[in-house]
This record gives sequence, C-alpha cells and structure tokens, in this order.
Amino acid sequence: MSHDSDAEGAIETRGLEPVPDAERTGHVRELFPTWVAANISVLLLTMGAGLIVFNGLNFWQVLLVAIAAPVLSYGIVGLISIAGKRGGSPGMALSRAVFGQRGNLFPGSLIWVARWGWETINAVTGAYAVLTVLDLLFGVEPSTPLIVVTLLLFVACTFLVSGLGINALRVCSTWSTYLFGAFSVLVLVYLVANTDWSAVFDKPAGSTAMMVAGIGTIAAGGISWVPSGPDFTRYLPRTASSKAMVGSTIGGAGIVVLPMVLMGAVMAVGTPGLASAQDPVSFIGELLPTWISVPYLVIALIGMLLINSMSMYSAGFTAQTLGIKVPRAWAVSVNAVISLIFGFLLMVVATSFIGSFISFLTLLAVAFSAWIGVFGVDMLRRPRYDGQALMDTTRTSAYWYRGGFAWPAMAAWAVALVVGLLFTKVDWFAGPLASSWIGKNGLGWAVTIVVAAALYAVLPRAAGSVSSADPEPERETVSI
Repeated sequence: MSHDSDAEGAIETRGLEPVPDAERTGHVRELFPTWVAANISVLLLTMGAGLIVFNGLNFWQVLLVAIAAPVLSYGIVGLISIAGKRGGSPGMALSRAVFGQRGNLFPGSLIWVARWGWETINAVTGAYAVLTVLDLLFGVEPSTPLIVVTLLLFVACTFLVSGLGINALRVCSTWSTYLFGAFSVLVLVYLVANTDWSAVFDKPAGSTAMMVAGIGTIAAGGISWVPSGPDFTRYLPRTASSKAMVGSTIGGAGIVVLPMVLMGAVMAVGTPGLASAQDPVSFIGELLPTWISVPYLVIALIGMLLINSMSMYSAGFTAQTLGIKVPRAWAVSVNAVISLIFGFLLMVVATSFIGSFISFLTLLAVAFSAWIGVFGVDMLRRPRYDGQALMDTTRTSAYWYRGGFAWPAMAAWAVALVVGLLFTKVDWFAGPLASSWIGKNGLGWAVTIVVAAALYAVLPRAAGSVSSADPEPERETVSI
C-alpha cells in the first residue's frame, strides 16, 4: 500500500468517514497476511486437540474439519468485505445504511460488547504466553502481581499498534506471517520425527455429527471477524477484484488454521490433557523442547497481539458509530480497559479457560450471525453507499428511514437472534431447542444467518433504502 496521503501515513487519522477514491491505493494481495495474522493463535492447537478428545474424531476427519471450517467462515468474511471497497467505510458505518442511523445502534452495541470478550480471551492467551516464556527461560513462577503486569504490557502494546492504524497493522502482519510460517515448519518437522504415527492413524473414526459440530466450533472464530471485513478493504479501489478478495481472505486464514488444528490433533493423541488445560499455552511449552517452544511462543505472542490489535482497531470504529465522539485511536481505550479487567478475572478466578473460550465463541457467533444475514442480503441489493448519508446522523440523512430505523432490517435481525439462541447451548445457558440435531451440532449460528437472510429478503424494503447516490457499480477487474 502506498503512503502518499495524510490519511494513510504512519498514524492513521481517518475515522468513520469514507476513503476518497484518490486515496484508495491498496492491493488485494495485502489481505493475505492480514488474515494470516488474524489466526496466529495457539488456541487453534487446543481446539484441534479438542476435536480428538471431546469430538472423538480421527486424523482424517480432523483434516476435513480443518479445511471446511476456514473455507466456510472466511468465505463469508471475504464476501462481506466487498462492501468495504464499495463504500470505503468501516463495516459498522456501512451498517447504518442497512439498519438506519438509530437502528444500527442495536446490532452495533451487541457487536461492540461481544468484542470485549474476544479481546479478553486474546489478552489472557497473550499473558499466558509471556508467563510461559518467563518460566521456561528463568524459572519464574506465575503470581498474581506478575499476571497483572503481563496483562498490562500485552494490552498496552495492543493499544499502541491498533492506535497507529491500518499501515502499522499491515507491516506487522506481513512480518509475523513470515516468522510464524518459518517456526511452524520447524514444529511440524519436530512432530513428524517424534510422533507415534501408528497411534495417530489407528484411532477409530467418530460420528458425522461430531464432524459437523467440529466445523461449527472452528468456524465460529472466523465468523466473529465478518463485521470487521470491510474495515480492511476500504482502502482498495472500487475496481479491485471481488473474487481475488475472497480468495486472499480464505487463503490467508486457511494456511494457518489447517496446520495448527492438525498439529493440535496430533499432539492430543499422546497428551489428551492439552484439550482441557486451564493454561493451554504453558501446556504447549511442556510438549515441545525449549529451543523450539520459546521462539515459537514468542512469535505466537506477536500473533495474538496482532489479533487483539485488529479487533480493537475495528472496535474503535464501532464505538464511534455508537456516538462516542473521540478520535478512533482513543475510542479503543475503552475496550483496552475492559479486556484488562475481564482478563484478570478470567486468569485468577475462572476455573476452566477452554470451557469459557468455547462458550464465548458459540455466543459470539450467534450474535454476529444475525447481523451477517441481514447485511449480506442488503449488500447483494446495494452496489454503492452514499458516503454523505452515512456520516449524517440527523433526520436529513438518506439513511434515516422511519424515525431513524429501517424496520424490516431490525425485525429480521431481532427474530434471527432469538431463533439462534433457541438452538444454542453453552456452560451457563441452554436454549429450549439446544437438544435438537442443530443444537447438538453447534449450528445455532448457521440457523441465525439463514433466518436473518431469508426474512430480510422477503420483507418489503424500507422507504428510501435506495438513494440517488447508489448508481450502478463499476466493472470489477480480476487482477490483484
């Protein structure tokens, strides 16, 4: 990406306002390292182990899950990302065109709150990585004061990178892709040489239902990125290839998810405790020799910092759409403080980290899926967005609709959210339909998308939902 404008300088100053066409100098190929970085998390190892231990799958079934999950979830991320190049604005700002200036506050608030949990999970994992490296290198035992210090350092670094903006994220993502790729190959070589492969391949197959459930669990992480997709494509020219955007998104995520999930599954055959460890990061440090585990965890720590930075970057935009009138860089401070507080509680008070993580992912996917279904259908109908109307939050906005609400979109979103929760079960909540086939296989989020999309498609469109500033789209090229 070239840096010939103030908005694209070392510190990004642009907030919700659309990116002018003259400054859309990005390249589709930059999406690949972006979505690589969004998945550099050792939690994928734990989730891969869970497919063996809890779902009872064999190696070949895990392979299918590890392929299908990123294709499904990040395929949706890539498709929704197309809205970013059309409107040049962050996802939750574009959402104003769908739900109305006031109506957008409802899904926006829910998504913003959901990001608190996502950032908390990442902050905790990053802090565990720091504690593990300190223990492996210097024999420093974890303590409450040390937990506080590591959390503070991790969240502070996250705040710094996310505050710098899109170019800092691009540079960090590119280098972390190279480093993580190199060390992942090293771990793979070690596993190939030291694994009892007969035990791996002799494991009996699990049920198809458990495979479906596994796909839902792994895909839930990708689904959580869907509303953020346009945030990373708004600097692309309008003529950027949509097909290439989707391909780069799936490829970047898949090249990390596939080997990480498989490595976790292989590790779990000999050490099933990995799937339920309270501190999965230190557990991984015990499975690998120090000369591999320390640099690998350091690189993974950088990756988790980037994941949190990307999430907070998007959270800053979401906060601005909710009426928090501060610059984007400072809007993320609210999420930083919340992730620090919740992270401390999760590390010190919670008894099951991985259980809390899976439960959170499940609810997160349902919360985001209601928005995805409505926004996706609207995007198919809307080739362009009125940038002036997006920023006008008064009654004069073309996206004011009736009382500030696009009632068909609001109705589809609310009904789908309720339906999705009916099929959902987590540690502290179970819907009345959670024992059905859909519920048992963790597909509440998929039902939510379908219900939201179908209902919004058949409901009459809100008056004024197509403005005069929505002309026919320009022809898209296929080059990157």
